[in-house]
Amino acid sequence: MAEVSLRHRLAERGVDRTLLLLLPAVVLIVGLFLYPFLYGLQLSFTPKTSGIFDNYRTFFSDPFQSETIWLTLRLALPAALFNVLASVPIAYKMRGRFRGKRLLTAILVVPITLGTVLTAEGLLTYLGNAGWMNRTLEAVGLIDEPIRFVPGYWGVLLSLVITGFPFAFLLTLSYLSGIDPTLERAAATLGAGWWERFRRITLPLLMPGLAVTFCLAFVLAFSVFPSAVMVGEPSGETHVISLAAYRAGWEQYDYPLASAIAMVMGGVELAVVGLVLAVRSRLYRGSSGGKG
Repeated sequence: MAEVSLRHRLAERGVDRTLLLLLPAVVLIVGLFLYPFLYGLQLSFTPKTSGIFDNYRTFFSDPFQSETIWLTLRLALPAALFNVLASVPIAYKMRGRFRGKRLLTAILVVPITLGTVLTAEGLLTYLGNAGWMNRTLEAVGLIDEPIRFVPGYWGVLLSLVITGFPFAFLLTLSYLSGIDPTLERAAATLGAGWWERFRRITLPLLMPGLAVTFCLAFVLAFSVFPSAVMVGEPSGETHVISLAAYRAGWEQYDYPLASAIAMVMGGVELAVVGLVLAVRSRLYRGSSGGKG
């Protein structure tokens, strides 16, 4: 009898046999994420000479290495911000019904399937010194010499925008679809125009979702690696932090230093995400309003 009573009390608190369904996910997370993370963390503190912080000291004392933080932020922040802001008006329009909606959605999401390599090839073809853009501008007499879009900062930024926008768009569309449309209809019956409805009803309800979307877009952009090599200057203005970790690990075979750089990379991402979520929680304390 006591056993049955205990089982009921645990069930009321959500503790029952269905929790066993979480076991595969827990094992997967521990095996694929926690163990590699903890192994890399302890490896980053492996002393080279005398101190356990030698690898971190080596990274921050070398300006060529430490400036990769700023160079990566310089790419990731504007790319994430642009993708989120650009996705709002498009997703706002796409949540309604109109002819050709599915085709337009497919076109907007297609860049996900292209991959970084095809995106880089496209950028080189269109925006390279001998690309269509420069040849067209020269043909109409607007420029005398090719404008350098790629390789360089703008090439990598455009690559991040192209590959990151579909994710931001789909997330924003999901959040917008979860907002009750009757709220705007009620405001419309009171005489509110579309801008007033968007600014006073939709946008406040959407902001929590946009904060999460920005965090995901930022993390995706901050881990930029292939495009920084293919359409950037890997030894110059697109010497990003993931590239520094790769060179330390697989060119210099200094795995402790590579682990330390990876930990710094994760720390910067965590700081930005934490800051955005802190602002989100301070400005908005209600439900998200959308499906997120």
